[in-house]
Amino acid sequence: MLPKPNFFVIFVSSMESYEDDSPELLAHQLRILVRRLQALDRNDLLLSAIGVPTLEALRIEAAKGTLSPLVITSDYRLILEATHTEVVLSPVHKAVYLLFLNHPEGIEFKHLTSYRGELISLYRRLAPYMEVERMEETVDRLTNPLDNAINEKCSRIKAAFSALMDEYSASYYIIGSHTTRHVEGSSRIWFRRLKIITLPRRLVKWQER
Repeated sequence: MLPKPNFFVIFVSSMESYEDDSPELLAHQLRILVRRLQALDRNDLLLSAIGVPTLEALRIEAAKGTLSPLVITSDYRLILEATHTEVVLSPVHKAVYLLFLNHPEGIEFKHLTSYRGELISLYRRLAPYMEVERMEETVDRLTNPLDNAINEKCSRIKAAFSALMDEYSASYYIIGSHTTRHVEGSSRIWFRRLKIITLPRRLVKWQER
């Protein structure tokens, strides 16, 4: 009796043999292998092959097709257009959110002091009657890399969006983490730990003010 084929080995070997081909051809081969494993009721091997991190990334990618446009009204309310639902945030949380929305390239928390003026400007528009001294004190805390205030604000923003949608959709709207690797010369490697809103900006609609 012949031994049963090891489909995990077949899966990996097949993908390696196509590593020089186009992404479309690789996807086609992957689809065939997935169907074979599912026909054998071996989703366990399929999960083992792709790994949980990849599965989570695929779920996030799948959510992209169902994202609602985010409307910023003339009075700075945040509305999910698909459900006509408001994302309720206080002025200071909105100021932080709009700051990151204005910078699709992302911002490192340790460099927030460079955005102090912009953050104060946003905060003034959102809370025009607040005392300037109190406002500046709040912004100073938010831009201080040794203070936890900015993390607290980001957590509250995450909670507001997560209450209105599933976690994979919410990952596009929240201020999340994104690490980029940089190499200088032959030996120096450094990382930029950005905070970023990954929502495609074509889905952000600003009403005229």
